[in-house]
Amino acid sequence: MIISIFDLFKVGIGPSSSHTVGPMVAARLFVRGLTEAKPIDESTSIDNVARVKVALYGSLGATGKGHGSGKAVLLGLMGMKPETVDVDAIPDLMQSIRDTQKLSLNEEKVIAFNEESDLIFHRKETLPFHSNGMKIQAFDNDDNLQMEKIYYSVGGGFVIDDEQCNTLANDDLSRRDSPIKQDVTVVPHHFSNAHELLNLCKSTGLSISQLMFENEQTWRTPDEIESGILSIWQEMQECVKKGCHNSGILPGGLKVKRRAAEMYQSLKDEKTHELFNQGSMDWVNLYALAVNEENAAGGRVVTAPTNGAAGIIPAVMHYFKNFCSGYEQLGNEGIVKFMLTAGAIGLIIKENASISGAEVGCQGEVGSASAMAAAGLTEVLGGSPEQVENAAEIGIEHNLGLTCDPIGGLVQIPCIERNAMGAVKAINASRMALRGDGTHYVSLDKVIHTMRETGKDMSLKYKETARGGLAIHVLEVPVNIVEC
Repeated sequence: MIISIFDLFKVGIGPSSSHTVGPMVAARLFVRGLTEAKPIDESTSIDNVARVKVALYGSLGATGKGHGSGKAVLLGLMGMKPETVDVDAIPDLMQSIRDTQKLSLNEEKVIAFNEESDLIFHRKETLPFHSNGMKIQAFDNDDNLQMEKIYYSVGGGFVIDDEQCNTLANDDLSRRDSPIKQDVTVVPHHFSNAHELLNLCKSTGLSISQLMFENEQTWRTPDEIESGILSIWQEMQECVKKGCHNSGILPGGLKVKRRAAEMYQSLKDEKTHELFNQGSMDWVNLYALAVNEENAAGGRVVTAPTNGAAGIIPAVMHYFKNFCSGYEQLGNEGIVKFMLTAGAIGLIIKENASISGAEVGCQGEVGSASAMAAAGLTEVLGGSPEQVENAAEIGIEHNLGLTCDPIGGLVQIPCIERNAMGAVKAINASRMALRGDGTHYVSLDKVIHTMRETGKDMSLKYKETARGGLAIHVLEVPVNIVEC
């Protein structure tokens, strides 16, 4: 399975890559395919559609209201993209649909849409193949079914349909629990695990970032790769900046107060610095909190590799930029190397385990992001490929078993603070690896395999269903919050 790092790092909207970005992408795919897919009735076209019905299952059904899955579906049905939708206009768009009970399908055809009857959350039903499933149906004026599709949001904004799932299940039943669209693209340096990656680095003499840069040229020119990465970095910086200046209460009903803006002002005060004297780590906490407060508010973020863990990599990259002498030497070249290396680790994790909290718990989100950030930082601080692999292994190993139990199904508690903890862990993992020579007892491949098996063994109530852990021991009544 080969994918580009630009598939891992995508600009989208909060609060969740699997529960917001994925459903939005799926709904848009459906409306765009109304005249392209093989219809039940040969006369099917978007002009003949009078009603659309969407049903969300599994984790999407259980925590979709808190994650904004409903609004994401409506935006997708209107033909909007996560990376370009005007986030400030979303509340008015949603209110208009609810007031008029009409929706502009793909911005071409106005249809009737009753949110109560046409958007259903099945909290206790799950579709085959993956816990994030959704079914979309289109009907004509006589209520005849025109088209039906099932989609799965498999984490990080990746979406596949039921036909791709069936193909994967027939080809490799062992992958049925984590279907990913296969890509037969041939790249110069193919690897499917960390062992193969290290061997390639040895045989070619390339660093991990250099090897990834050559692979990325399969799809883009060198200038396009660099400009694309720097564009993503700019989005990350904008997200941190907004998070450092936006205050107030996060939407959703928990009444969580945003802290980043106040913390930013406090850290600018030299007396506060002297009082607490935590230096760079206070700033790392700030960077991560700023991103994930923006995410929780439904703002624009970069999936890295998911929205729930979106603050970790930007926080560590800001640490590199603002507190490491390596940035003074490398500048933007260091940013490119960082993200290429982080992307290599993310690809390995996605192929051999999962980055989906609904599939393996938060170890797949925060654990993966922490490993990716640790690897990227180690590379730009002069680490060898073996030290990079060691840093990534430490990043995952000490997040094993981490559950996904968001209170109220909202990506707020414990998710926001957990990103700050994941960023600090990533920096410490890098420091430990750089103090060694790259040799260590547990390999990255073994710890990724362990994460996958731990996710299989983990109870469903700890995998983004809001049926266990903090989700019930704080609120006591799970997922009882009106969608923001």
